[in-house]
Amino acid sequence: MAIFSTRVTLSKTASFFFRWLLVLFSILLCLPIYGFSQEKLNKLVTERQQLHQQWQQSEQKKSGLFGNRTKKDMIATNDWMARIIQKDNQIMEELEMLNKIETTEISHEREDYKFIAQKQQGDINILKRSIATKEQELEDAKKKYRTTEWAAFILFLSTVGLGFLYVNTRRRATR
Repeated sequence: MAIFSTRVTLSKTASFFFRWLLVLFSILLCLPIYGFSQEKLNKLVTERQQLHQQWQQSEQKKSGLFGNRTKKDMIATNDWMARIIQKDNQIMEELEMLNKIETTEISHEREDYKFIAQKQQGDINILKRSIATKEQELEDAKKKYRTTEWAAFILFLSTVGLGFLYVNTRRRATR
C-alpha cells in the first residue's frame, strides 16, 4: 500500500515538473538573446533536460521482487528529482539576473533619453531667448530708423520752406 501512495505522489510531482518545464520554456522563448548570459542559460536548460531524462530512466527502474520498485529505486528517483529542483533554482537565478540586467539597461536608457530631452529643452529655451533678444534689437533699430527718417523728412521740408522763402525774398528785393 505504501508503494502505491508513493507512486501517486511521484506522478503528481512529475506532472508538476512537466508544467514547470513548459512554463520555463515559454519564459525562455520570450527573453531576448543576451550573449554569455544567454549561453549560460541555454547550458543550464540542456543540463536540466539531461537530468530529466536520467530521472525518467530511474523512474522506470524496477529492481525489486516480481518487477516492483524498491525503496532504493524510489530514493534514487527522489535524488534525481532533487537535482532537477536544484537545476531549476539555478535557472531561475539566471533568469532573475537577466531580468535585472534588462531592467537596468532600460532604466539607463530612460535616464539617457531624459537627459537628452532636458538638454534639448535647455537649447530650445536658449534659442527662444536669443530670438526674443534679436526681435527686440530689430524693433529698436526700426524705431531708430523711423526717428531718423522723420528727422530727415523734417529737415527736407524745412530746407524746402527756407529755400522758398529765400527765393521769394530775393524776388521781392529785386523788383
